[in-house]
Amino acid sequence: MSGIYIHIPFCKQACHYCDFHFSTSMKKKEVMVLAIAKELQMRKIEFQNELVETIYFGGGTPSVLTTEEIEFLIAEVYNHYSVVENPEITLEANPDDLTSERIAELSKSRINRLSIGIQSFFEDDLKMMNRAHNSVEAKKCLEEATHYFDNISLDLIYGIPRMSNEKWKHNIETALSFGIPHISSYALTVEPKTALNKLIQTGKIAKPNDEVAEAHFQILVETLEANNFIHYELSNFGKENYFSKNNSGYWLGKKYLGIGPSSHSYDGVSRSWNVSNNSLYLKSIQEDKLPNEIEILSVADRYNEYIMTGLRTIWGVSLDRIETEFGSDYLDYLHKQAQKFLDDDLLEIVTSSDSAFGRNSIEKILKPTPKGKFLTDGIASDLFYLNLE
Repeated sequence: MSGIYIHIPFCKQACHYCDFHFSTSMKKKEVMVLAIAKELQMRKIEFQNELVETIYFGGGTPSVLTTEEIEFLIAEVYNHYSVVENPEITLEANPDDLTSERIAELSKSRINRLSIGIQSFFEDDLKMMNRAHNSVEAKKCLEEATHYFDNISLDLIYGIPRMSNEKWKHNIETALSFGIPHISSYALTVEPKTALNKLIQTGKIAKPNDEVAEAHFQILVETLEANNFIHYELSNFGKENYFSKNNSGYWLGKKYLGIGPSSHSYDGVSRSWNVSNNSLYLKSIQEDKLPNEIEILSVADRYNEYIMTGLRTIWGVSLDRIETEFGSDYLDYLHKQAQKFLDDDLLEIVTSSDSAFGRNSIEKILKPTPKGKFLTDGIASDLFYLNLE
């Protein structure tokens, strides 16, 4: 099973923290949709032996497309690829785009999952982040969406300057009040080329505090787990049967095809990425050239990728898989590097028969302890295998 990710590189306005590729000009929206459709056709040979299980519209803000444009692109996937009977088809959307009429319209399309960028239910947070919606729209769209869609995810950001623990708890409780079955939540991070970074440098906004973010993370985990959410990936929580199939595919090493400017693809042995420039992307597609670069992954690259993604999930890192796919040298190195984290109760080795890879045998799994979860990315970097090849 594989997935197709479609990047829609347009937003109404730029959020202060965002460093994803997008344009706030909609002038090229129609021609971009046609170019994306053409890229889907040009790359179908890459997936000729694959079954597409998920279609994901990300961005940018995919909800700036009309429903007709979205349906057109979905139809193009069906025209050129083999798709499973009931694929997960996700649309990332902003609350200001999700009017009552639009939600009803989308519910009649083949979109069956919404991922809604709420970020916060507080007006001051939304203004600080320069979000296009307000708190009233955030609540109204969720109230309406739950009447039409069963499978809904929402995004929340924690570690926002001046956000108290009580305020963060209120954000989580508000999200839970709508009966949403999936929540993705991320710490506010400061990327170099963003407006947020400039605002911090000029003293207009306080720098996010790591201790505050960690406290918010622990509150998030405890609250959601107490409400029957499964913490299946570092930043993702889902009720049973509501994990994101698209994102889980990334973390479990499945193949995916990235379509549109700046999108990435992975086939198990190589990665490719499209140019992060709308004009160059359009020009290349119009000239019947794929606008991407390709990197063949070394054994060390694939090992590091597995460590990074595996530690972030409930499936952890299979020590048996490390030895089978990468060799005893990698396994010995992993044991050596992990020991200090095992001693500090940040990592643990557990025995499990619940494998994400379809194996029925008992496996030894390396995974973070509750104490180590917030530090997962830093721990993973210390386990990377460097300078082997």
